[in-house]
Parts: sequence; structure tokens; C-alpha cells
Amino acid sequence: MKIEETQDEEIGSDDGKSLDLVQPLDSNNACSHVGKHLTSASVYSLCELVKEQSSVPALTCLINAYRAACHNDSEATSVSGCVFSDGIQKSETFCKIIVFMLQEADATFRRLLGISNSSSRKEAVLDLKNTAKWLSLRPLIKSYLRSTVFLLNQVTDSELLAFSICRLRTSIIFLCAFPSLLHNLLKISIHLWATGDGSLSSHSFLIIQDIASISSSEWFDFCFVKTYKAFISNSQSVERKFEHIRFLRNSFVELCCLDMQKSSNKAMACILHLGKILQKGWQTKKKEVVKTICSWQYINCIDMWVTLISASIHDYDLQPLLYMIVQIINGVALLFPGPRYLPLRLRCIQWLNNLSGSSGVFIPVTSLVLDVLEYKISKDSGKPGKVLQPMSTVKLPKHWLKSRGFQEECVLSAIELLSEHFAQWSYHISFPELATAPLIHIKKVFEKISTENFRRVIKRFIDQVEMNIDFVQKKREDVSFSPKDHQSVESFLQVEKRNGNTPFTQYYKNIMSKAASRNSISDRKAPGKGKREMLHPNGSTAMVSTYS
Repeated sequence: MKIEETQDEEIGSDDGKSLDLVQPLDSNNACSHVGKHLTSASVYSLCELVKEQSSVPALTCLINAYRAACHNDSEATSVSGCVFSDGIQKSETFCKIIVFMLQEADATFRRLLGISNSSSRKEAVLDLKNTAKWLSLRPLIKSYLRSTVFLLNQVTDSELLAFSICRLRTSIIFLCAFPSLLHNLLKISIHLWATGDGSLSSHSFLIIQDIASISSSEWFDFCFVKTYKAFISNSQSVERKFEHIRFLRNSFVELCCLDMQKSSNKAMACILHLGKILQKGWQTKKKEVVKTICSWQYINCIDMWVTLISASIHDYDLQPLLYMIVQIINGVALLFPGPRYLPLRLRCIQWLNNLSGSSGVFIPVTSLVLDVLEYKISKDSGKPGKVLQPMSTVKLPKHWLKSRGFQEECVLSAIELLSEHFAQWSYHISFPELATAPLIHIKKVFEKISTENFRRVIKRFIDQVEMNIDFVQKKREDVSFSPKDHQSVESFLQVEKRNGNTPFTQYYKNIMSKAASRNSISDRKAPGKGKREMLHPNGSTAMVSTYS
């Protein structure tokens, strides 16, 4: 059964459009114990009856008051025979009703139904579906849930939204009995996850994760598609905080890990779609297609799939996805070869390094790195310029190409990325062959550079690589196994690798430490959001997804 096609009579009126009040369950007025006027004191009395005695008549009256408070409907003054006094419209009374119901409703329903507070099995409710207890309490539960979901669309206070989402999460087993309400909640939660900040976004994702994990497979499909679309639409520019986009990426990856078989199939379709856009860009070179590829949307999508593959490839067969994403990354890097696309190229190299490190598959990056080193950095006449933040943009302005900051970024980034690449294979038996050709090219670049600071950085890298070549060659001379003995090849220098005490490993750690410090300083000195120096690529919605 598709989520969108649910027609079960059990949920026929769960859409939240009906504002009918829940009727008292006995012949007496549900609020007779407090008189005909529901005052602030009456609300307190009702809360005590519900909390201490689990009084169903008092709960009924409170749920109707809660519905009115959530809708804040000035015309709805009658509550099952009880009349709001003027004071009920005061914000503090509304707040008391809302906070009490959010805090106590779930525990009260569980007590009345005999369900443990720790139970998160949807079957705990579904097994009671035809019992007298459930049939009598169902209208109350539905009214509470419907009002709370309605509240999420009415309030803007992030703390109240986060608290409401958190409390609805505890009632997820009840929501499973009302699929259309669950559907509405999921759509709202995805929106708040993508657009909210801090705890609101975090709590919203947790409820998405719960729905995807405890419900049927159709719900997982719905969660995947909607969260993917939300991620894309909210990653079009760096006006969104990088930290938030990383959170969206990481949480989406976490969602995918709930069902990697389904996720890998869907990821295949999404990555193929990215590949088709890239292919069209190569074939036509049309401005709008190229702009789509060189956009935050496209880049963040690649980054997300790289993160998913890197996180899961050890536990699942994701080789087809790995092959496809590597081809796309190389295609993007080669489509934009000029120095103005330095940030994009650095990202591509970093992605390839991440994939190689996580998969254990050798992925060559040296040609891409050498292109960076061979940008016009031989002259030392560059002006200091303003702080360069390559990862905050995709395409650099022309005036930055002549700055000393650009020259420094080219050299330092290239050495950092090459060091990471070589560090991944520095203990491999084939390291001498792997490093020899790149070393020849780097030495040629070294001869062209006149700036002493840059020469010193490159020379140290060359020396460290040559030392590691000698180290591996000497170790190879001491072994007697054949290169065809794969088991022995794989175990070569594994003890040394675990110890991590070789000179090249120590050099690499030092390089990465300096890189982290440099990036930290760059972040502090960077111009603020909205200033001209923070250039954003033109995003495009053409590549939203293959899902309609």
C-alpha cells in the first residue's frame, strides 16, 4: 500500500481539517467538578486529576481545551459543555494547557492502555486495535495527535517547535495507528530538519529516523525521497551555514544506513542522474548545463554520496557506486581545468582521497594535483591580498589569481593532498613504483619555482617521499614471497602501519596539523556573509532528482 493512497477508514478524518470536539465519555458534564466556567484554576484542577488519577473525563475536557489552544480559535469558546472564561484567552493559560498536554498526554495514554513507558514497538498499539480500551480512547489520542501536528504549522518559536517534535516522538507508536497523521508529521519534520537550526533540526531528524525504522518499507522510501529533495533544495548556496549543510549530509547518510540495500539502489539512480548532467555538459558545453555542474547543489550532492560510500563500503558491496562516483568526480575536475576553479579541483581531489582511503582501492590523483602545482605560481610578485577561503566558493574572482594568497594555496593544498594520497599507500609493497613517476614531475615543478618559501615546502615533501621509497625497498629486499602471493602482499608492513612511527607518517601528521591551523586562522579572518569577497556560485534547480 502506497503512503499517498491510504484509504483506511481508521484514518479517514486524520487530516486535521475537522475541528469537531471530543465528546465526554459519560452522561455527566466532563467538567462538572469545576463548574460551568473553565478558569485558570479549573485548568489546574483538571491537570491534577489527569496526572494523579488518570481521569478520563478530565482528560477529555483538557484535550478539547488543548485543541482550542492549538488552533487559538476565538470563536471556539464552548468545550464540551464547558465555557472558557475571559482568562482562557490569556497566553499564560494557553501555554499551561499546551505544556501540560505535551508533557503528560503520552504517559497518560500509556497508563490507561497498559503500555510500558519504555515501549517503542508499534505492535503494542496495533495489537489493541479492536479492544474496548482502544476504541474508547482512540478519539482522545487522535485529537491530541492531530492538534499537536496542527500546532507545528502554527508556531514559529523554535524552542516550542523542538519541544513539540520531541514529545511527538515519544508518541510515535500511537501515530502508527493513524497513517495520514504520520504522513503529515513526516512532511513537517522534513521541512523543519532542512530549514531549522540547532536542536529543532536534530529533533526533527530523530523523528524522521524513527518513522523510517519502525514503519513499513514504503515509509522508508518516502523518507529517502523527501529528505533527499529537501537536502538538494537547501544546499544551493553557502548562504546556508556549512555546519548545517554538513549536518544535513551526515543525517541523510545515517538515514540511508537503516536500509543499505534499498539506499544503494536509490543512490544508483541519483548518481546516474548526476552522471547524465555531467555527460550533457561535456557534450554540449551549454552555459546553463555547465553552471548547473559548477553549483553548490551539484557539489553537495557529490559530497553526500562520497560520504555515504566512504562510510559504508567496508560493510556493503558498493563497488558499482564507487566506480560511478569516481568517474563523475574526474569528469568534473577535467571539465573545469583553469586556475579560477582551484576550489572545485581541491574538492575533487579530496573526495578521491577519501574514497581511496575508505575503500582500500587505489585511485590516482597525482595528475590532478600536479595541474594545481603548475598553475602560474612561478612569479613572486603577488600582492598579499585578502584572506583566501577556497572552500567557501567554487570559482575564484580573477583578481585573486595574482595574489600571494592564491600562490600559497596552490602549493600548500597540493602538498597536503599529495601527502594524504601517499600516506594511504606509504606502507604498500608497490609504493616505490607508485611514487616514482609523480616525484619526477614534482621535481620539474620545483625547478620552475623561485619563491623560497614554496621551494622549501616542496623540497621537504620530495625528501620525505624519497626516504619512504628507500624504507619500503629495503623492507622488500628482506622478504622472500612472490608478488603473486596476495596474502603476503597484503600483510606487508602491517605491523609498522599499526605502530605509525615511520618518518613519512610523522611528516604527514605534521602537515595535517599545520593545515588545520591554517584553515582555522582563515576562518577567523574571512569576510562576513553578504560581503563581496564571499562569492557564491549560481545554483540551479535543474538537477533536483530523478524522483517526481
